[in-house]
Order: sequence, then structure tokens, then C-alpha cells
Amino acid sequence: MHRGSSAIAVDEATLPDRLRSGDDAAYEALVRVYSGRLLAVTRRMLGSEEDARDAVQEAFVSAFRHLGSFEGGARLSTWLHRIAVNAALMKLRTRKRRPEEPIEPLLPVFRDDGHHAEQFQSWDESAETTMARQETQALVRRCIDQLPESYRTVLLLRDIEQLDTEATAAMLYISQNAVKIRLHRARQALRTLLDPHFRGGVA
Repeated sequence: MHRGSSAIAVDEATLPDRLRSGDDAAYEALVRVYSGRLLAVTRRMLGSEEDARDAVQEAFVSAFRHLGSFEGGARLSTWLHRIAVNAALMKLRTRKRRPEEPIEPLLPVFRDDGHHAEQFQSWDESAETTMARQETQALVRRCIDQLPESYRTVLLLRDIEQLDTEATAAMLYISQNAVKIRLHRARQALRTLLDPHFRGGVA
């Protein structure tokens, strides 16, 4: 296990220069080492195996084309991750957009005295934390997929892909405040979707 990890670390340190020099073996190593994790990223974003594979291919093409902009102080895996996320977002933008369902029906309802109309536990944790804490990760994933796309995308970028608010805002062409609002509402809506299952003892 440690031996494999160190091999990847060595590759990450030496691959950029080898790629710039036109080393064919370096290109093969790049695809072999990173294609699996990039596919997992794009699959989460797109929910389609075919679209995910297309996005990964586009990400590698973009990476090869922009190798000159890669800074040696950054991690190659982080750089590739950003490119793959961006490729997935571009695919989302080109899809035929259906009218998005409003998120309001999934948000908590408050009584006149300011308390929740239903008894919810406090909910301000990330989806990643929820998935790690709960045994039924597939259930959490299904509930995330039910969120309106603009909220689901923010939740995935911030909570699952671990991008910061500034990077998320830049990728989605929205303000940082809009990212914070959408993330908060997405977490609340996710809690609403999960609550019946948790109360029923599924999780």
C-alpha cells in the first residue's frame, strides 16, 4: 500500500516535465494513474457514465493543451481535479435544461413563534460528513440527486469535491454569497429528504 502511494507521489513530481518533453510513456502513466479518480469526480457531477467518460477525455485533452500553465508548486492531482470538475460543469451547461423544480418545498417550515413546524435536528454539516457518519451512503447519494441542479451542484462542489467558496463561485459564475446561500439551502433540503429514512431506522 505504502509502496504504491510513494510510486504515485514520484510520478506526480516528475510527470509534468516528462509530459512537456513529449514522453509517450508519461502520457500513458498520467491516464493510468488518474483516470479512475477523475471518472469518479465526473460521475458524481453528471450522473451519467457516458457523459462522465466524455468529460474525463475532455479533461485530459485540456490538461495536455495547457501543461504550460501548470505551476510546479501545485499538486498535479489537484490541478487535474479542477480541470475535470470544470469539464463536467461545461457538460452540465450544454445539456437541454429542463425547468428546475423549486427548492422551497424541501426547506424547513417555521411557525409564527419562530420554531420549526416539524422537529428537525440541527443541520449544518457537510454531505461528506453525513455520508461518512451514516452506513447508508447510497441513500444519501440518492437524496443528493433529488436536489434541484443549481443547489446539487453547489453541494457537490463544496461538500464532496471540497472546493472552497471562492473557487466554487468562480466555476459557477456566481457570487460567493450566492454559493453560501445555495449551500445552506441545499443542506437543509437534504436533511428534509433524509429525515423520514433516519426516523424509520433505515440509516
